[in-house]
Order: sequence, then structure tokens, then C-alpha cells
Amino acid sequence: MNREEIMTILPHRDNMLLLDDAENKESTAVGHYTVRGDEFFLKGHFPDNPVVPGVILCEIMAQSVCALISCSDALPLFSGMKNVKWKKSVRPGDTFVTECSIVRKVGAFCFVKGVGYVGDDVVLEAEFSFALVPAETKEA
Repeated sequence: MNREEIMTILPHRDNMLLLDDAENKESTAVGHYTVRGDEFFLKGHFPDNPVVPGVILCEIMAQSVCALISCSDALPLFSGMKNVKWKKSVRPGDTFVTECSIVRKVGAFCFVKGVGYVGDDVVLEAEFSFALVPAETKEA
């Protein structure tokens, strides 16, 4: 999925759509985001030593799961995170690659396990959940 295809599933636009692409590989969502260096979240984190905030990395990981979502009439909303571990910094010029799998579904809730990489280095591990809620429109 390219950015245009991702926008058919996610409502994120402008500065908050944080994926360059995503795909479904054998029930695992794989997403990519290359940090350009001009992103809004780097302006104050930290101006002389830019590091992508951990919560932004979690958001990128969560957005990548869109490659596994087939429901076009629901809005995916974060509902929880646990066992989050940041292992290394992500900086401008890095390509952050996510690999996420849906572990189980219970009603409208999906439970996901994810790992984020820069090159061969694991930089993030997390378990999270999201709810698929009915959406009248997903346009911003």
C-alpha cells in the first residue's frame, strides 16, 4: 500500500500520516517510514540532537497494522499499550521498519505484537490494542 491507499483505511492526514508504505506479508504488517529531519516532532525533540520521540515510533507501528485491516467502515483507535521497550534512538536519515502481527481479536478489539527496526537493530518492541469503531466518515 502506498500513502494514497493507506489513506483509504486511516483518517490520518498531513503531519500525522507517518507511513511511507505498508504491506501484508504472511499475516504480518510491514511498514516503512524514513525520517526526513523536518518533521514537526523533531523541532523541539531535541533541536541540537534530533531524536524521534518514542510515542511517535509507537504511532508509526500502530499505523502499519492498517495493512492487515480489511474493514473499510471502521475507525481504528488505540486502546492500550503494554510491555513497550525502546532500545535505540531513531534519527533523521533512518528508515524505521515495523513488523506487526494481530495476536487475537475479541469483538471489535484487536491485540497486536510489534517490533521496530532500523537496519538490523531492534529499536522498539511493544504490545498494543486498538478498537475498530464505526465511523461515519474517515476524512479529516
